[in-house]
Amino acid sequence: MEKDARKVMEELIEKLSEAAKAYYVDAKEIMTNYEYDALYDRLEALEKETGIILAGSPTQKVGYEVASELPKETHPSRMLSLDKTKSREELRDWLGAREGLLSWKLDGLTVVLTYEGGALTKAVTRGNGEVGEVITANAKTFVNLPVRISHRGSLVLRGEAVITYDEFERINGEISDADAKYKNPRNLCSGSVRQLDSGITAARHVRFYAFTLVSAEGIDFERRRDEMEWLSAQGFETVEWRLVDGESVIGAVEDFEKAVEKNPVPSDGLVLTFDDIAYGQSLGTTAKAPRDSIAFKWADQTAETVLREIEWSASRTGLINPVAIFDPVELEGTTVTRASVHNVSIMEDLALGIGDRITVYKANMIIPQIAENLTKSGSAAPPESCPVCGERTRIKDENGVRTLWCENPGCLAKQIKSFTLFVSRDAMNIEGLSEATIEKLIAKGLVKEQADILRIEDCRDAIVEMEGFGEKSFANLVASVEKAKNTTPERLLYALGIPGIGVANAKTIASACGRKWRKMTALTKEELLEIDGIGDVLADGYVKFFKDPEKAAGVRDIEALVTLDETEEEKDDFFDGLIFVITGSLEFYENRDALKAEIEKAGGKVSGSVSSKTSYLVNNDINSTSGKNKKARELGIPVIDEKTVKSWLENKSVTA
Repeated sequence: MEKDARKVMEELIEKLSEAAKAYYVDAKEIMTNYEYDALYDRLEALEKETGIILAGSPTQKVGYEVASELPKETHPSRMLSLDKTKSREELRDWLGAREGLLSWKLDGLTVVLTYEGGALTKAVTRGNGEVGEVITANAKTFVNLPVRISHRGSLVLRGEAVITYDEFERINGEISDADAKYKNPRNLCSGSVRQLDSGITAARHVRFYAFTLVSAEGIDFERRRDEMEWLSAQGFETVEWRLVDGESVIGAVEDFEKAVEKNPVPSDGLVLTFDDIAYGQSLGTTAKAPRDSIAFKWADQTAETVLREIEWSASRTGLINPVAIFDPVELEGTTVTRASVHNVSIMEDLALGIGDRITVYKANMIIPQIAENLTKSGSAAPPESCPVCGERTRIKDENGVRTLWCENPGCLAKQIKSFTLFVSRDAMNIEGLSEATIEKLIAKGLVKEQADILRIEDCRDAIVEMEGFGEKSFANLVASVEKAKNTTPERLLYALGIPGIGVANAKTIASACGRKWRKMTALTKEELLEIDGIGDVLADGYVKFFKDPEKAAGVRDIEALVTLDETEEEKDDFFDGLIFVITGSLEFYENRDALKAEIEKAGGKVSGSVSSKTSYLVNNDINSTSGKNKKARELGIPVIDEKTVKSWLENKSVTA
């Protein structure tokens, strides 16, 4: 083998391994999918050309390095990856005269499930193909996964844990730790499933789709289609699949392609598997891949355009990411004008400069990316000052990945939480402003204080041009803001983000002041200490907030834009002394907060956990085996359904 070829292979292996570790373990992206695939294909071609495969080659490795603190377990047999093609004709030729199952190749985290006696007993991630991580407690929170099934024998199956696009957007906008590292649903899913707190997994609404039956005690199938139908009968959601042959497979691929944009679950291609199980098994495996299945990836549609600007977007973490702005191009049926460049390293590797001719594509037919820079002027440079606060920036180099940061603790972009609190449901209740959207508004200089959100109509021209916005969505946002301007003193007080003043304290203070706003803002420390639940620290912070000239000016700006309903609420006390815990889904009330508000209006209290002080646990599934139900039974606390509470509230009395 020539030294030059060996050197190139070593360099490719190093680059690909770093990218794989960043993507699978650290949930980061240091190169685009397009670049990774190109480097991988080049390495694979060199290996075929030379006949030599070096140790550690990604072409021989499966999955990610197992590096978390979760318990580890060795798989009974090595889990392999799949060979791939981008050619519809190759897919047809591979299938030949046989039938196959064509299905989505979901872009999430592969999980192996084991059931014994009808109960889920173990869940393990694929990991590196040989060793995975035990995530049983987390898997039991997957929203659509049956924890008990009718089959009583031993059962092992594989599937994909995924987070839908809708959940991805919701989480990135609302969950505090869904920061800039979550660039796509796949990374978020990995971080949600591979961690120690199953409560976090549950809050992120992870879904599971079965794609392979490994074994089912006492049952043998001849066809894959029968396996999939049997799994569905056991209560599992399976990947969407279609039975195809050599004549229909290309048309089926085209049908799946048309469905990509509307598919709620992220996918990165298709999988074709022989329907005849015995035939597929007879083909054996290669060192890395089984021969009974093949993956299909759509050939990326690229378009040439001109780079006009690099916009630097500051985030709440201090990280400032480059975004490429270019002349409009049509990709996969939509007009694209911008693409994330992710970090300084990728910008420098692409040698970007204003006026460069670049090619762009949509990763997985969804996410715009830069494929190549044809002119490579390299004239673009990271800004020396933060685009939001103007303070000096600094480049950090972590494991060879260069990123740009603003280190000013007072940077407005870092105060994002105060803005998301301001628009939240219990505060001003402004729909259509996710945390990600507010970040964009701040980065563009459209929002500098909370009152600016209430003046959002003035920013029409800039906002309708933003990605994800148009005339209709802007009109909906303006309508939501106008509705929010008619609010209550307790909502506004909570919205201001005064340290320690949550929803409950805001209501208590408002009630103590007869819901008169001027009185609420002029309270002295002594007056605050007379209010139930307000201590020294809260009182000091409260008084300090309203005496701060800058904060007071901001409050005055808001006051000029809102109308406050200061009418005192009539309050019943028939729930006085009762403590409720609410769990599970609701039927009559919009959400738990709505039921909580009614209970508190009746003099009751709502807690988040069951204890000896709890009066009632509210759960529509009274016979549930959940932890809260179990603890309630152990403590002798009555479990009642939502209908019972609703009846008590309507009758204004508690009846046995």
